[in-house]
Amino acid sequence: MLTSLAHFTRKYPLSVLPLFTVLITFAAYFLYRAPPAPAMPPKAPLNPFTFPRPPLLERTPRHLQVKWQDVVIADTKDAFWVLETTHPPTYYLPPSSILAPVAKSSHSSFCEWKGRATYWDIMLPKKASSIEDFIEGKGDKIRNRIWSYENPTDGFKPIKDYVSFYAGPWDCYVDGELVKPQPGDFYGGWVTSEIVGQVKGGPGTWGW
Repeated sequence: MLTSLAHFTRKYPLSVLPLFTVLITFAAYFLYRAPPAPAMPPKAPLNPFTFPRPPLLERTPRHLQVKWQDVVIADTKDAFWVLETTHPPTYYLPPSSILAPVAKSSHSSFCEWKGRATYWDIMLPKKASSIEDFIEGKGDKIRNRIWSYENPTDGFKPIKDYVSFYAGPWDCYVDGELVKPQPGDFYGGWVTSEIVGQVKGGPGTWGW
């Protein structure tokens, strides 16, 4: 209250206002201020068992970030997500959102829905304070934790050359929330707090 009063008297000097006017104005100033902005509503639950197969591809306006030691190496609000039965969403980021250099790997894999995947390596500096530390190309090479589809099937042409990150060893965020990796080390879905129920990837789930 004392801080608020000091702010009020700086805005309305007491020397120029009669005492009665000061009291009325002071009361009105605090009683009729705009209410605080409402809190963001929680996101609706997502149950991967309700996702379709074949998978659904659609754009998402969610804010996606990938960080290494708090340095942003990918950042976009113009991504796609793929929703497939029993899997958490897999996010595909536009190539222009990737701020750190990557190099094509010799590794590849095949998806029955999207086609053959290309994998990418990245150098992670031991200590990073800015994106320039990545451009120097020093550090530890992380292999095959980023992938894309250079020639996807017809249903997934929109994500041609878009890039997806496993949720580690870096930190991945969806609208500011730190995600957890999909269980296991094969699939690359991102698990957020809105995901309900089990997801594929852990022991006993490979037949799902």
